[in-house]
Amino acid sequence: MGVLFHIMLNVILPIFVLIGAGIFLHRQYKLDMNTLSKLNSYLLMPAVSFTNVYQSKIKGDTLLEILSFLVLQGLCLMIVSTGLSKMAKFESSLSSTFKNSVVLSNSGNFGLPVSQVVFQNNPLGLSIQVVVMVFQNLLTYTYGLFNSVSVDKAKFQAIKAFLKNPVIYAFGVGVFLHAVSIRIPEYIWTPIKNTSNAFVAIALVTLGAQSAFLKISRFSLPLVLSLIGRLILSPCIAFIIILALKLDGTIAQSLFIASSFPTSRNSSLFALEYGNHPEYAAQVVLLSTVFSMMTVTTVIFSAHMLFS
Repeated sequence: MGVLFHIMLNVILPIFVLIGAGIFLHRQYKLDMNTLSKLNSYLLMPAVSFTNVYQSKIKGDTLLEILSFLVLQGLCLMIVSTGLSKMAKFESSLSSTFKNSVVLSNSGNFGLPVSQVVFQNNPLGLSIQVVVMVFQNLLTYTYGLFNSVSVDKAKFQAIKAFLKNPVIYAFGVGVFLHAVSIRIPEYIWTPIKNTSNAFVAIALVTLGAQSAFLKISRFSLPLVLSLIGRLILSPCIAFIIILALKLDGTIAQSLFIASSFPTSRNSSLFALEYGNHPEYAAQVVLLSTVFSMMTVTTVIFSAHMLFS
């Protein structure tokens, strides 16, 4: 219990303090959400992606293990969410949003800050989370977008959205400069690093602001199944895959923790843009984030117990 309390106090509570600050600020001053979203997506996330990949010590075989896990987990979640949707007899637009709510996780605004706290003295753990974030971006703008719109429209829109995402390019440049051992001049590195350091606070304040005016009227069947799928089934599936791939140490810890993060805000944005039950989608994002205070704490504790 002492370890759980320590994780709750020193890892989870600081995260939700900043989320709470975002809720308060948006309710009081009506923050410009479009500006905050652009700041996160086009400046802070790319800076975090670049700095952590550039400084990372991930080797080729380690990267292969990470990608193998992510592909297997993604496929398993797609199969499970599709099966649950068919069993519950959801109509097509509801099924689309439900599947996205289970498969797509908030590896950016939520996942990176959590990993920065958990692995603050372990660069490998944070670098793995950057890889997870890039993979989730790829999954979001392929599976997630294809899942939200018709096939004819999705192909062009998915490619266009993916190519506009600067995180992908920052990741690629970081990998290249790291691979060829090019040293970045201090006058360039300092502003990049300072921008990266600003990510945690701004990302969590933004997440709080997004949740400031959401209301939960009732716990519907789709909502309950989304929460179970994202917060409970996802870590369980991850644990089985970790054992099957014989992963251990920091790799196993980081991937197990990453599997427990709440539903991606992009699932809500897609639902809003294409009219696929946007209120339900927003409720999943809010409640999965709130309940993750308990589930993520448990998974972090379990990760250290099982894979240390």
